[in-house]
Amino acid sequence: MAFGFGHIGRMLTVALAGLALVGGVLANPAHADWKREWPELTFAVVPAENADGVVARYEPMLAYMSKALGVAVKLRVANDYAAVIEGLNGGQVHFAHLGPAAYARANVVTGGKVEPLVSLVDATDTIGYFSVMYVRADDPAKSLQDLKGRPVCLVDPNSASGNNVPRFAMSKMGIDPDRDFSKVVYAGSHENAVLALQQKTCDGAFNWWNSAEASNLLRMAKKAMVKAEDFRIVFKSDLIPGSPISILDSRPPEMKAAIRKAFLDVHAADKAAFDRITDGKYKRYGEVNREMYGVVIDLIKFVDSLRKSK
Repeated sequence: MAFGFGHIGRMLTVALAGLALVGGVLANPAHADWKREWPELTFAVVPAENADGVVARYEPMLAYMSKALGVAVKLRVANDYAAVIEGLNGGQVHFAHLGPAAYARANVVTGGKVEPLVSLVDATDTIGYFSVMYVRADDPAKSLQDLKGRPVCLVDPNSASGNNVPRFAMSKMGIDPDRDFSKVVYAGSHENAVLALQQKTCDGAFNWWNSAEASNLLRMAKKAMVKAEDFRIVFKSDLIPGSPISILDSRPPEMKAAIRKAFLDVHAADKAAFDRITDGKYKRYGEVNREMYGVVIDLIKFVDSLRKSK
């Protein structure tokens, strides 16, 4: 099937073709071959916020990446991870920001042919984040068990913090979400899950959380979409490996090295672009490898086994 983000929702493309020749082919002969073959690269992301917000957030980063790589870099924003994985596998997406569960899924789809390059490093020098469940502040629930018989919101079937990690954790607690909750709703995005909780579509919503200073909820509060004090956490997972910038193994080594270096350098080379992406809550990007995601691949196998058993 031909790849196109249109079949799953809105696609937005931001292109910076005018920067395609900055630091171009002749300036770096070692990279000349891949730049001639790929004068434009597509970077794909799945939004945790509305698509317009993602485009605005990434514009400075795209300008930086175009300058650092010496080719035009454009952004594609999809509604779900499945479209990004399809794009990587089909060659229409050259590198992508994947959640850890989506990275593991991409490895299943491609037969292990996707390589993680970098992930964000937080203020404590940790590469990773957590899944949490929020309830409304006035809800008497103290734990996941207290929500049995009530509706809950997940995010996306391929989201680590929004689906796979919660299901894995609940299985260890003896909770079957499809049996024990009155309704399970896939909200589609982390923002939508919180909004559904606010609107009482569900009584609990899973989300990503890095620290008391960095979370999707705080990002939404900063945009005046919600008030953070209207929600509280009743569940927090173990540490999840960070969301990796990923690329197909088959891409030229020089291309992979250049993309990795651009991300590793951005916090110093263009701090404004880096802070726009991260809300100023992270220190830098750090290198990651396949071994770090073994636990997530095991988690994906667990989720697949649950699906097959139904």
